[in-house]
Amino acid sequence: MTERSTRTYHWGYLPLQWLLMGLAHLPLSVLHVLAGGLYGLMHYVIGYRKRVVLENLRNSFPEKPEAEIQRIRKGFYRHFSQVMVEILKLAAMSDEELRRRVVIRNPELLSGPFAQGRTVLALGSHAGNWEWILPAGALEFPGRAYGVYKPLSNPFFEDFLFRLRTRSGAHLIPMRDTLRDLIKRRTEGRAMSMLTDQAAGPEDRPYWTQFLNQETSFYSSADRLASQFNCPVVYVNIKRVKRGYYELVILPLHDGTTPLDKDGYVVTEAFARHLERDIQAAPASYLWTHRRWKHKRGA
Repeated sequence: MTERSTRTYHWGYLPLQWLLMGLAHLPLSVLHVLAGGLYGLMHYVIGYRKRVVLENLRNSFPEKPEAEIQRIRKGFYRHFSQVMVEILKLAAMSDEELRRRVVIRNPELLSGPFAQGRTVLALGSHAGNWEWILPAGALEFPGRAYGVYKPLSNPFFEDFLFRLRTRSGAHLIPMRDTLRDLIKRRTEGRAMSMLTDQAAGPEDRPYWTQFLNQETSFYSSADRLASQFNCPVVYVNIKRVKRGYYELVILPLHDGTTPLDKDGYVVTEAFARHLERDIQAAPASYLWTHRRWKHKRGA
């Protein structure tokens, strides 16, 4: 790990830290068993964000019968429980085990621009196990994996997640420093990873498009940055192969040489279409607890 969070937290969080680290040292097979109990708790007892999940699923798949919606809902909670323990496992997982569990497809789409000293914008989403993307990329491309993130308000969880995300040598860039960092490191061959599927508000200069049968806002910064800095852009999807094993699939969105309209949204639209296709192929693997459609155009 090359970085540490500068956030400090109250000593009262230490028992929680010891508990989490103790759990992280359990074999992943044991953690997946525990995930079964977590699934039962979230799905049957607490009903964690049940209304949000059902509303998102019904609006996204109006053609599906209610029985199919309920089946996807249960599959999502099962998947989400497994992802939660897999994220925790990062705190004690060896590099060898992470390499074995994440296979990267089409890495040449990154290594080629890296050799030319170019920054590649890698656009991801909350599909599959999104927290394994950056650490796995850092192992495949040492010193070249950077992630844009929004710091958490809770100092303990900010510090804990910071250490998980940088455990294999990745670097983190606070969202507010994205432009400054691109200017500073524009000639360094590296990937700048951004999860761009969250709800973009009016202040974020959103791009609106039809997505999963709904009018949806997307962050559009990738188009502006790619146009300004001539960055290649790739789409990143982490697909579940089986429990605890994933494929990190990299696909091209923009070559970085074809001129882009600085006020256009070619890249963001292409991202939306790739993401829509992948969600439709594996709907239970997407993060449905997020209030993705809370913003309305013109509101």
